[in-house]
Amino acid sequence: MATPTASALTLAPALIERLSSHVTSASGGTTTIPAPFTGEPLATVPVSNADDVRAAYERAREAQRAWERLPVRERVKPFLRMVDVLVDRREEILDVIQMETGKARRHAYEEFLDVALCTLYYARRAPRLLKPRRRQGAFPVATRTVELRKPKGVVGLISPWNYPFSLGASDIAPALMAGNAVIHKPDTQTCLSSLWVLDLLISLGLPRDLWQIVVGDPAEIGDPLLENADYVAFTGSTRGGRAIAEKVAPRLVGYSLELGGKNPMIVLEDADVERTARGALRACFTNAGQLCISIERLYVHEKIYDRFVPRFVEQVKAMKLGAGLDYEADMGSLTYPRQLEVVSRHVEQALKEGATLLAGGKARPDIGPLFYEPTVLTNVTGDMELCANETFGPVVSVYKFSDEDEVVRLANDTAYGLNASIWTRNVARGRRLAARINAGTVNINEGYGAAFASYDAPMGGMKQSGLGRRHGAEGILKYTEPQTVASQHLVELAPPPFLGYDRYATGMATAIKLMKRLRIR
Repeated sequence: MATPTASALTLAPALIERLSSHVTSASGGTTTIPAPFTGEPLATVPVSNADDVRAAYERAREAQRAWERLPVRERVKPFLRMVDVLVDRREEILDVIQMETGKARRHAYEEFLDVALCTLYYARRAPRLLKPRRRQGAFPVATRTVELRKPKGVVGLISPWNYPFSLGASDIAPALMAGNAVIHKPDTQTCLSSLWVLDLLISLGLPRDLWQIVVGDPAEIGDPLLENADYVAFTGSTRGGRAIAEKVAPRLVGYSLELGGKNPMIVLEDADVERTARGALRACFTNAGQLCISIERLYVHEKIYDRFVPRFVEQVKAMKLGAGLDYEADMGSLTYPRQLEVVSRHVEQALKEGATLLAGGKARPDIGPLFYEPTVLTNVTGDMELCANETFGPVVSVYKFSDEDEVVRLANDTAYGLNASIWTRNVARGRRLAARINAGTVNINEGYGAAFASYDAPMGGMKQSGLGRRHGAEGILKYTEPQTVASQHLVELAPPPFLGYDRYATGMATAIKLMKRLRIR
């Protein structure tokens, strides 16, 4: 595909100015964001310093106190309004996402869908999930116990560059609905989409200081961001997650971390070859592989290997790369030069050490500065960097297996445990196999979307892929502190004055057996 001219890949100056006004910054400093498609400047935005972050927390705490007092049904109203407006203005946000990330429009559209549907899920369910709940008391009838959910306070949230709209807004929405304020640090390269949705929510009634965005170097603003937070939510690398855990642990502050993955896909001998090849294409190369739940290891049963692999490779070679603001491209650009360097190094090292190239394998500067072909390799061994480490690019290694026990061992032979995929015509068999995989989500006959978009179910990682979950009840309750309030009626939790403790103890022991027999307990 031809590369559009730089002038066709720009954002309106008025839009950039409006979005930039929402960066919490008094320093006067700025930074310029390049467009991955072209390498040309895309936007100049203010940057924050440590004092800006501390001031943001002060304002956020004041705003949060008033916000917490509102009924949950009032707190969700701006988000319900947002869903409709987001749908109506989707082309505008798709342009922003593409320009700052370099991804294909079809992959930007997945971000739009995620924010719209996840926000709607929590806006509908937050009143029920956060309402006071009756719990079984110490004594039947005599003890009334209620569980309350109180907001953490001010959440420090750090979102990544690969899915900036989705992994910013869809995590911040439940945190705000739960009654918190948020100080948000998006990646500088991809801060515009977060600023866009903040601008939208303020116009729909969200108090201005409740969600504040700081932009800048982690070395400058990282410490005050973490040191002042009542809870920390982070999506990013495993290395970054460890550093955050070490930083906040001494203060006994809670945190959730969604980290890296080296995700396996298993193709069983009864899989539909055509459907599975199409699914593998999406699973491996969505957003040029810059997706924490994408597939980097592809295990194919020996009985189907010689039919599946050629068909998969044929489809990979037919993929269209491009930088257009339309749905024509199958895959877009990488976002950062450093990511291009990692992808190139992993592939080159693997080839030098004996791997076999089936498709791709090179950068495409003729299309844009950060494009890399979708790449398929075989004969990748355990001593290669490509095998063990997360590449986070459009590269997949293909392996042959012979039985289920072998493939379970291979799939689990990783420090990570974020996502996995199984393809079979026998879904019951797929579910049994899924239960043996050590990953937070397992998709059957889909690469990643079925589990991720099941918003009523938790999503997150095992092992070094993280702690905590987004989505489901936990995705909003993690931003709250449970409080138990119990009132005692009629009788005391102590022997009455006329009854000695020995008789009281005997009576209580008898009561335990009686309650068990009557199923009161």
